[in-house]
Amino acid sequence: MALDEATTQFLLQMGDTGVKPLHEMTPDEARLTFAALRDLYGPGPEMVRVEEVVIGGEDGGSFGARVLVPSETPRGVLLYYHGGGWVIGGIDEFDTLGRQLAARTGCTVALVDYRLAPEHRYPTAARDAYAALTWAAATFPGLPIVVAGDSAGGNLAAVTAQRARDEGGPEILLQVLVYPVTDCDLDNGSYTDPANQLMLSRDSMVWFWDHYAPDFADRANPDASPLRAADLSGLPPAVILTAEHDVLRDEGEAYAERLRAAGVPVESRRFEGQMHAFFTLVNVLPGSAAAVAMVSEAVTRRLS
Repeated sequence: MALDEATTQFLLQMGDTGVKPLHEMTPDEARLTFAALRDLYGPGPEMVRVEEVVIGGEDGGSFGARVLVPSETPRGVLLYYHGGGWVIGGIDEFDTLGRQLAARTGCTVALVDYRLAPEHRYPTAARDAYAALTWAAATFPGLPIVVAGDSAGGNLAAVTAQRARDEGGPEILLQVLVYPVTDCDLDNGSYTDPANQLMLSRDSMVWFWDHYAPDFADRANPDASPLRAADLSGLPPAVILTAEHDVLRDEGEAYAERLRAAGVPVESRRFEGQMHAFFTLVNVLPGSAAAVAMVSEAVTRRLS
């Protein structure tokens, strides 16, 4: 199946801007380029409250989070770790998505502004992600917690769920993994398929990994490649979304299968005709609306 028409038109418009490939940019150039996309999303739903907070990191440093509160009686807390290969992306670019998730699930959404590579290499992002979980448990006692993220953020959600299980950390009600990075193998079928070299390509994933975890030995650790964990039993139920034309498709689907084999309840769907990043292109691609609806409904069901 080919890309859907909306995605094809979007890529043509991006191509007309003359932007050079991601892997040829510096991190600062890439951050500016992708930050500009936020103008496409428009405003999200109004919140009862929006708070900017600072969370202490495990290394003595700190990072921020934006807390989106949809009502005075939220049903839970959804920690959202944004994508961007651990190198680019920020909470301003995910504000509209976060507001949509908050409004549709009734959860307070915390957009986690974990520290980025190469200024803060592996394992800083993974440790910040877990620090955000412990902060949420302490700040919102009694509310169920969902961890969610896309791409590198999906990686951080999966890693956080594994660590919480291993260390007896805060209970996680559900993990939502949107085309997650789960492995450091850059030569599987979806990585080498020419039809998948779109907004995210094999070359750009090489670039991301080189900035985040330049030591190849580090990449094989489960807190970098959660698919390589020896045991996936006892993890929270999972919702896993993949895109047909995405270099990360195979590893996301492999993670879903390994979770199922370990007895973890999994709801998964491959979105046909979609590319990497479709989920976060809110108010741009129809596929995004369908995926946000799936995630929101899954979270709502789990809370019930």
